[in-house]
Amino acid sequence: MLGEEAGPALTVRAVCRQAALTERYFYESFSDRDHFVRAVYDDVCTRAMATLMSANTPRDAVERFVALMVDDPVRGRVLLLAPAVEPVLTRSGADWMPNFIDLLQRKLSQIADPVLQKLVATSLIGALTGLFTAYLNGQLGATRQQFIDYCVDLLLGTAAAYAPHRDRGEAEHPVAARQHD
Repeated sequence: MLGEEAGPALTVRAVCRQAALTERYFYESFSDRDHFVRAVYDDVCTRAMATLMSANTPRDAVERFVALMVDDPVRGRVLLLAPAVEPVLTRSGADWMPNFIDLLQRKLSQIADPVLQKLVATSLIGALTGLFTAYLNGQLGATRQQFIDYCVDLLLGTAAAYAPHRDRGEAEHPVAARQHD
C-alpha cells in the first residue's frame, strides 16, 4: 500500500483489511500508523543494503538492485518515492542515505583520496536515485538491459575518471591533488 502506484492511501484500517488482521493485532506490533510506515521503509532499505553488499561486481550489484526494485516495483517506490510523499519518512530517508553512500564509497577503493571517494559516491548515489526513480515511473523508455548497461557504465566510467592513471604518469586526480579546506 505504501508503494502503490497511485501513492499511499495508508490507514491502519486499510493495512488491517489488506493483511486480514484485526486492529488489535496491528497495535500489538506497531504503536501507530507512522511506526508501521517507518518499519516498512526500514525493511526495504535493509533488503536493498543486503542486496548491494552481497554483490561481487558493479554489474552484479546493478542487476540485483534492478531485480529487487523493478521486479517488485512496490519496493522500488517505497525506497525511492515514499520519502517524498510520506512526511514521517523525510527523516528516515535522510538517515538511510549516508549508509548507501558509505557502501559505495568503500567500493571505490581505486580512488585513493577519501574526500574524492565521498564526492564521487555521493554524486553517483544521487544520479542512480534519479535514474531508478525515472525508470520506475516509465520516463526513460529504456529496456531493462539498456538501463542496467547504462547504470554499470555510469558507475565504472565515473570511478575510472577519478582513479589515478599511472600509465599516463598521473599520481592522483587533479581534484584530489587540491588542498582540502
